[in-house]
Amino acid sequence: MLDEKFVILGALLSFYGGLSYLVDTIKGKNKPNRVTWFLWALAPLIAFSAELEKGVGLTALMTFMAGFNPLMILLASFVNKQSYWQLNKMDYVYGSISVFAIIIWKITGEGNLAILFAILADAFASIPTVIKSYHQPETESSSIYLFAMMNSGIALLTIKDWNFAHYGFPAYIFLLCALVYSLVKFKLGLSLKAKIKQN
Repeated sequence: MLDEKFVILGALLSFYGGLSYLVDTIKGKNKPNRVTWFLWALAPLIAFSAELEKGVGLTALMTFMAGFNPLMILLASFVNKQSYWQLNKMDYVYGSISVFAIIIWKITGEGNLAILFAILADAFASIPTVIKSYHQPETESSSIYLFAMMNSGIALLTIKDWNFAHYGFPAYIFLLCALVYSLVKFKLGLSLKAKIKQN
């Protein structure tokens, strides 16, 4: 188990990954969907607030960075003319889940419910990016996902009190980022489609 202060190192790594994605976004290399990045900012920041209320402490910095980086990317996307708002029915569902998380949290005062709904909202908002990473990995940069995975991995290694408030969001972010990083970096979707065509 690592000392809790290692979470600061994880946050710095995550920030570095976010900066590289931000630069790629401004250059036009990435084509972020603003709806997805808005929800990716909102859901972790809800979870971060709930974690603080549940007494998570310094480990919550990982969740804060999971929301802060997308917020930076969202703002940078307005410089990139290839970025877009693409609202469909599912975007309204994802947004509703995020709002529902806030309402449930405020009504019940139960931070774990807010964290759970924040994970669900973030996961649903991730579906378009996972699909895009599968079909068009060249439209994404892998570094932000690698550094976010490192950040969440470090956070998990510092946890002393293994309850949902402490491990829920970091574990989710680790798994999601491992998936997207693998799809983008190793072009797994394209490889799988090529193998299917051969058979």
